[in-house]
Order: sequence, then C-alpha cells, then structure tokens
Amino acid sequence: MPRRTAARRPATRPTSRNARSAASEQPMPAVAAEAPCPCGLPAAYGACCGRFHTGEALAPTAEALMRSRYSAFVVRDEPYLLRTWAPATRPRSVDFDPAMRWTGLEIADTTDGTLFHTSGTVTFVARYTHRGEQGALRERSRFEKADGAWVYVDGTFAD
Repeated sequence: MPRRTAARRPATRPTSRNARSAASEQPMPAVAAEAPCPCGLPAAYGACCGRFHTGEALAPTAEALMRSRYSAFVVRDEPYLLRTWAPATRPRSVDFDPAMRWTGLEIADTTDGTLFHTSGTVTFVARYTHRGEQGALRERSRFEKADGAWVYVDGTFAD
C-alpha cells in the first residue's frame, strides 16, 4: 500500500442510540446463503458466518467469532454485533456509514481462543473502501467466553 491507512479509523463506529444517524437506517446489503462468505473462508455464507448470524450455531472459537463479526459489519447485522459484544463494553447501537464497503479480511495472528480457553486475541486487517478511497483497519481484538459463548470485549488499533 503506498499510503498509510492504519491510523485512520473507519466511519463505521459504535454510537449512542440518540446519536444514531439516518445511515444506520439503510437496508442491509444482501448476501445470499449460497454466496461466498464475506469472512474469506472457502464456504458459502449460509454454511459459514450466516449460521452464527441467524442463531443456528455459536462461533466455536475467538477467530470464528471475529470472522462472523466482520461479516456482520458487511451485511449490517446490528443485532448480531450487539449480541456478541461483552455487556461491559457494548454500545447501545452501531452506526453504519452507507458509504463504507468492507472488502476483505485477513487474520494476522491468534492467541488462545480455542474450545479449551476462556479468553483469546485475534489480530486482523479489515480492508474497506470509503467514498472511493481504499483503507485498512488493523486491530488486535480481545475475546472472552461468557456463559459458554465467545464475545468481543475490546480492541486496540495497530500500525
């Protein structure tokens, strides 16, 4: 990448419900169950992240939850994002910018976060386009198990 984009925060961000803009009222981009999953794994959306979004299954690892949350941002699934956010750090709502298009996910590293752990981290790069400009969000996210289900706690932006 010729330009540094790591320090730039994407326009999709958690906000209070009172500050929610009309952008969050935009319809979700449709992803058919048979379409490739936005998370980048070689599976159809319905068999991959879609089953987590519908509640048919729980993400078995922190990485699977990270991938499913990325896909939830792609399809603008606010209920799933809030449901998989730790109560202590969960915002009241998620404000989606209609000009934001998530274009790819790369998992750079994982620490713990398996079936045998109660916490874990996932470092990732999420690529996006915003009003014609390409960018990348680099984050190290923390996850914990709460009542047997993985939840997102928080993250730190990386260079």
